[in-house]
Amino acid sequence: MYLSQVEKIWRKLLLGIMVIMIAIQGCNSTLFSTSEAQIPRLVSSERNDPETFNPVTSLDPHAVLGLIYEGMITQNGETGELEPGIAESWQISDDRQHIIFTLRPDVKWSDGKPLTADDVVFSFNEIYFNKNIPNNVRDILRIGQKGQFPKVRKINDYQVEFITPEPFAPFLRYVGDVNLLPKHALKDTVNITKGNKKPQFLSIWGTDTPLEKIITNGPYRLLSFQPGERIILERNPYYWRKDSQGKTQPYIEQIVIPIVGSTDNALMQFRAGGLDMVNITPDFFALMKREEKRGNFTVYNGGPAAVTHFITFNLNQSTRKGKPVVDPIKSRWFNTLEFRQAIALSIDRTTMINNIFQGLGTPHDSPIYKQSPYYISPKEGLPVYNYDPNQAKKLLLQAGFKYNSQGKLEDADGNLVRFNLITSNDNSIRTQIAVQIIRDLANIGITVDFQLLAFNTLMTKLSKTLDWDAHILYFIGGNIEPDSTRNIWSVNGILHTFNQNTFYGAPLKGRIVQNWEQKISDLYIQGSQELNEDKRRKIYAQAQILAQEYLPFIHLVNPLSFSAIRNDIKNIRFSGLSWRLWNVYELKIERSS
Repeated sequence: MYLSQVEKIWRKLLLGIMVIMIAIQGCNSTLFSTSEAQIPRLVSSERNDPETFNPVTSLDPHAVLGLIYEGMITQNGETGELEPGIAESWQISDDRQHIIFTLRPDVKWSDGKPLTADDVVFSFNEIYFNKNIPNNVRDILRIGQKGQFPKVRKINDYQVEFITPEPFAPFLRYVGDVNLLPKHALKDTVNITKGNKKPQFLSIWGTDTPLEKIITNGPYRLLSFQPGERIILERNPYYWRKDSQGKTQPYIEQIVIPIVGSTDNALMQFRAGGLDMVNITPDFFALMKREEKRGNFTVYNGGPAAVTHFITFNLNQSTRKGKPVVDPIKSRWFNTLEFRQAIALSIDRTTMINNIFQGLGTPHDSPIYKQSPYYISPKEGLPVYNYDPNQAKKLLLQAGFKYNSQGKLEDADGNLVRFNLITSNDNSIRTQIAVQIIRDLANIGITVDFQLLAFNTLMTKLSKTLDWDAHILYFIGGNIEPDSTRNIWSVNGILHTFNQNTFYGAPLKGRIVQNWEQKISDLYIQGSQELNEDKRRKIYAQAQILAQEYLPFIHLVNPLSFSAIRNDIKNIRFSGLSWRLWNVYELKIERSS
């Protein structure tokens, strides 16, 4: 009851602050000096600073990286179809194991140097496939049970051939999307040199790097960065795109990205006129719809978002430096299947959707999005956990747990069941989800201690120090291709957070991989190898069923995607399949005087 009252008070206070800010600042769409305002600039926002400007080592999909780097081909944000980009064409062999990309001859890096096949070969062979440079791309481009990488070779200055050891269904989509890096700027950083244990590349292009030294190939390049305040991007003068009349793209000179700290702060700044666009959380959808005309903006509905919120437990049974990664008492609870199933049954997702998401979402029960053709429904055999706290209690009792005289849950040894739950402090929706879960679990006698962390601190815990019990986050992206989450389900994947295999990059001792865990990992490999669509669907159906039976992730809600965008930003093509700036190169600003 107390938590509910606090939420209501906070919500009223937040709305009051917003109204005051609007009254003070009005709806001026820029908060810069007169001279600055003469430059066509779009003002977006991000909650946090980027952890690095290196797209290979970054674990945070920061918007800035998507604006300054590109791969060889692009994906249409509305349809998901692949389209030419830096590579103007590609040829695929009949056996699907050879792809030849032909690059545009006029593409340059942000320093004016030509981008050629040498850069493509360097990016893959020397960076992404380098065993001394851990990165996400290595996971998704490992092919088959042996996890082999494709061979990449230069044919001529503008043609590159990729050869896979066996058919790999999503290969074109993956390899074409990988960000390219400049050989001329980075070739001396990728190898281990005398006196160094790691390549210099792992520490290069951090946020303290002079921005002129960061060489990129996207529509924008870095102009300035004030940590904790804002990032300014300027149009890349060497960017390759031109419109049908031959005019250079992008049209907008600069993009300003204030660091706002949270989704609520972003909304306040938008309503005060300081931002041109903002994602809308469901709790503010009705309010923003009412303000569309007065605020001169449109609320775009992109349909189901490529997002699913979840809670997961640390199932790691390894040791680090001679000590267990997880408290052995808690580890026994977390690794008890009935415990995880009871947690799933005790979470009231209908209330969560109605109260937190304002009815603008649906329950989610699968590692694959509902909009994917590979998704299977409960009618097709997908296990689901509808709200049933009584059944949750029965499962816990069957597993050897018991209730004390105060109604608190204890394990068979009399230990009170109590664990820590963490999430990032930059998203009010996740905070509200956590508050409800704490309340729901209290109804079955479980005590939860909740902690909000800075996003980068949270990422360090999940991927490096591993000192956590349970966390709430969301999967974002991946769209309709299930293999895009293989780095989550591969037992050695860098995002296999519920049972990581390394501690600060060093292998853990005594790691236990469960049979179901290995089976899901194997199924994702099989799915990537299978070219027959019907057979692929059956493979991913098995993976979904296993994931729901054993619940390493307890999926919660798939929300709808909304964004508010000023009406003077033209050529918007908003879609839940992508992000609001996926077609930034064709956006225009037509400010009213």
